[in-house]
Amino acid sequence: MNLALTWRLLKGGGRRGMLGTWLTLGAVAVSTALLLFAVAANFAFQARADRGAWRNPVPASSGAVAIEGSRQDFVRDQAITVVDLAALGEAPDPPPGLPRFPRPGEAWLSPALAELAGRLPDAELAARFPRQAGVLGDEALVYPGELVAVVGHKPAELAASGGGDSIGDTAPVKVATLGGQASQEATQYQMLAVIASVLMVVPLLIFGGAAARLTVARRDQRLAALRLVGARPGQVVGMTVAEAVIVALAGALAGTVGYALAAPLLSRIEMQGGPWFAADVFPSPLVMAAVLVAVPLLVGLSAVVGLRRVVVSPLGVAKRETPPAMRFVRVLALLAVLAVIPLLSMNTGIAIIGVALALAFLGVNLVGPWVVGMIGRITARLARGPVRLLAGRRLVDDPRSAWRTVSGVALTGFVAGFLGLLSPAVLDGGTAGPPELRVTTSAGQAQQVSEQARERLREAGVTATVKPERNAVVTALDGAADAATVDRARTALAGLVPGRTPTTRADNQSTRQIFTDIRVGTNVVLAVSFLVAIASSGITAMSSVLDRRQTYGLLRLAGTPLEVLDRARRAETLIPLTVMGGGAILVGVFCALPFMSGATSGGASTVGAATLAGCVVVGFAGVIGAGALSRPLLRAVTADPAPRPD
Repeated sequence: MNLALTWRLLKGGGRRGMLGTWLTLGAVAVSTALLLFAVAANFAFQARADRGAWRNPVPASSGAVAIEGSRQDFVRDQAITVVDLAALGEAPDPPPGLPRFPRPGEAWLSPALAELAGRLPDAELAARFPRQAGVLGDEALVYPGELVAVVGHKPAELAASGGGDSIGDTAPVKVATLGGQASQEATQYQMLAVIASVLMVVPLLIFGGAAARLTVARRDQRLAALRLVGARPGQVVGMTVAEAVIVALAGALAGTVGYALAAPLLSRIEMQGGPWFAADVFPSPLVMAAVLVAVPLLVGLSAVVGLRRVVVSPLGVAKRETPPAMRFVRVLALLAVLAVIPLLSMNTGIAIIGVALALAFLGVNLVGPWVVGMIGRITARLARGPVRLLAGRRLVDDPRSAWRTVSGVALTGFVAGFLGLLSPAVLDGGTAGPPELRVTTSAGQAQQVSEQARERLREAGVTATVKPERNAVVTALDGAADAATVDRARTALAGLVPGRTPTTRADNQSTRQIFTDIRVGTNVVLAVSFLVAIASSGITAMSSVLDRRQTYGLLRLAGTPLEVLDRARRAETLIPLTVMGGGAILVGVFCALPFMSGATSGGASTVGAATLAGCVVVGFAGVIGAGALSRPLLRAVTADPAPRPD
C-alpha cells in the first residue's frame, strides 16, 4: 500500500515535481560515479604494489632457493628496472610473467623494452643485456609500457656483486621465494591514495546525503498534509524511504554505467611513471555491488533524518514556521577535531590520518549551517535595501538549505587549502657542466677500473674524461654529448663493476617522480572536487527555486521585480560562500601544516599558492554560472499568476 501510494505521489508531482526527481537522480549518479573512482584508486594502487612485490626480495633465514637483486638502469632518461636472478640448485618456480626461471646468460625483456631495444642501435641499449630469451607477461609489470629486464646469472656472479648505485636498488640476497614484499615507494603511494580518497569521498557522501533532501520543502509540505489527515508516522517514514531509495537506486545504476564508460579514459592518467591496466581501474564486482547497496541506503537514511519535524510537528511544517536556531555545540565539535590535528605527522598511522581528515571535513559541514544562520542575521540587520533584506531573511529562515547550495564549493575550499600549499615545488633537475656517469667501485679498485672504462669508451667511440676517485670512477662526457652519446657510454660501462650501474646525478633524483605524481594527484582530486561542487551548486540552486516557487510567485504578484528576486538569490549564495569558503580554506591549510615540512621540501611552493588562488576563482565562477543556469526556471515559476502549493 505504501509503495503504491509513493509511486502515485512520485508520478503525480507534475512536470516541475518530476524535474526535482530528475535532479535528485542526477546528483546520485554523479556521486556514485565519483565514489567508484575514489574507491577504485585504492584497489588500483594495491594491485600495482602486488605486481611489483616480486622485485623486492626478502632475505631467507633458511631454505634459500635463489639469489635475487634489483637495480635501476636508464635509457633516454627513462628508468629500466633490472632484476638479477640466479638459481641455487634446481630451478625454482619462476617469477610472475615468466614461463620458467631464467638461465645464466639470458634475459627476458618487457614488451616496451624489447621494442625499444630493437629500435635503438645495439650500442645504445641492447648490448647491455645478454641474449634475449623471451618477453615478460603483464603479470610482471607495474603498468603498461614499463621497461623491465630479468637477467639470469650464475650464483657466483651475483654473490660477488654489491648493491646498485641508484636509490631504490637492492643488493643481491638469498631468498626462499620470489614473492617479495611491497616496496617503500608503493606503500607511500598507497598512503597518498587513502588521503586523496578521504578528500574526495567525504564531500561525495555529503553531496549524496544532500541529494536526498533536494526539494525537501515540497516533500515536507506533502507529507505534513498526509500526517494531518491521519497518516501514521510509520507510513510517512516508509513512503519517504521508498521514494528516496527508488530514485537513488536508479541514480546509482546510472552512475555505475557512467563510470564503466569513463574507466578506459581514466586508465590513461599517468602515475608512478605510466598509465594503468584497464583491470586496475575497475573495482571488483563485490565492491561495485556494495556501492550500489550503500548509496541508496545512505540517501534513504538522509531522507529519514530530515523527517523529524514532519513526524513530530506536521502543523508547524504546514504553517511554514521557522525552525529553532542551531546550537553553538557544532562549533565546539569542529574545534575539538582541530585540536588533534597538530599531533599528526607523516609517521602517524595511515588509518588515523584518514579518520582525522574525515572528521575535520565533517566538522566543517556540521558548522556550515550554524554559520550561515549567523550570517543571515547579520545581513538582515545591516540591510539597506530589499535585496540584502530578502537574502538575510532567507538565510535565517532555512540555513540548512542555503548551506546545501554552497557546501560543495566550501568543502572544495578545504581540499584546495589542504592540497594547494602542500603541493611540492618543482625540483631543479638541471646540472651544470657536461653530463657525468659515476660507477661505484670497491676500495682500492678505482684506478684499475678507470683504465678499463677508458678502453671501453674508446672502443665505443665516446669522447670522455675518466678520473678515479676514492671509491668511484667518474666519466665526464663532452659538453656537446647528446642523449644517444650518453646511452652509448652507459652501454659501454655496463657490467664494468658487477651489480653496479653507471648513473648521473639526475638519475638519483627519485623524489622527482613522486613529487610529480603528487602534483598530478592534486589536480585530479581538485578536478573531482570541483565537479562535485559545481554540480551540487547547480542542482541545489534549481531545487531551491522549485521548493520556493509559491513564495517567489507571491512576491512577484506583490510587485517585486524579477531582477530583485534574482539578485537576492545570488546574494544569499555568494555572501555565505565568501565567509564559509574562506574559512574552509583556512581549516584546510591548518590541517596540512603537520605534513608540510616533509612533503614540500622546505615549504609551500609558488605553484601551490597559484593553484589555491585559481581554485578560489574557479569556485566562485562555478557557483555564479550554476546560479545563472537556474535563472530561466525562476522566470518560469514566477510567471504563474496563481501560484499554489503542491
